[in-house]
Amino acid sequence: MLEIEQTPLKDCFLLKPSVFRDHRGTFLESFSQRRFEEVTGLEMEFVQDNQSSSKKGVLRGLHFQKGKFAQSKLVRTVVGKVLDVVVDLRPDSPTYKKSFKVVLSDENHHQLFVPAGFAHGFLTLSEISVFAYKCDQYFHKDADAGVYYNDPTFNIDWEFPEDELILSEKDAHLPTFKELGL
Repeated sequence: MLEIEQTPLKDCFLLKPSVFRDHRGTFLESFSQRRFEEVTGLEMEFVQDNQSSSKKGVLRGLHFQKGKFAQSKLVRTVVGKVLDVVVDLRPDSPTYKKSFKVVLSDENHHQLFVPAGFAHGFLTLSEISVFAYKCDQYFHKDADAGVYYNDPTFNIDWEFPEDELILSEKDAHLPTFKELGL
C-alpha cells in the first residue's frame, strides 16, 4: 500500500511505499495514479522522466519552470541519500515563501510530490546519488528559472558545511528571491 501524507506545504505530499523484502531483495509499488488521485484529489499525468547522478556535496537547485510551463514533479532517490528541499513560490498560496525539507534515500524509498509553482533542489549526502523525477510538463528552456539556494528569504538549513558544497556555475549565480520580483 502506498501511504500518502500531506506535508506542511499546501498541495505538497510525501509518498511512502510499502516495501516487501525477502532473501532476493525488495519490491515496492513506487506510484499508483488511482491511489494518488484518491488521497490528494489532484489529477496528474506525467509526460517526462528525468534522472541525474551526483557526488557527495553536490547541490542542485533551487529550480523551477515559469508560467504556463510550470511543472509538477514526483521525485525520488534511486541510489544514495539526498536532502530534498522545496519552496512554495505561489503568491496566492497560504504557504507562500515557506520551505520544506526531507531526506529521500534508497533505504526509505520515500518520494516527494512537488506541485507546479514550487522551487525544488536537493543536496547529495551519500558518496553518490541517482535521483529520478517524473514531470507533468515537458522542459522548456525559455521557461527555465531558479532562485539562489541560500536566499535568506527562505532560511533553509542545508545541514552541510557550506564550504564543501559543489554548485554548477548556473546555480552559483541564480538570482535572489527579491531580484526575481515574485
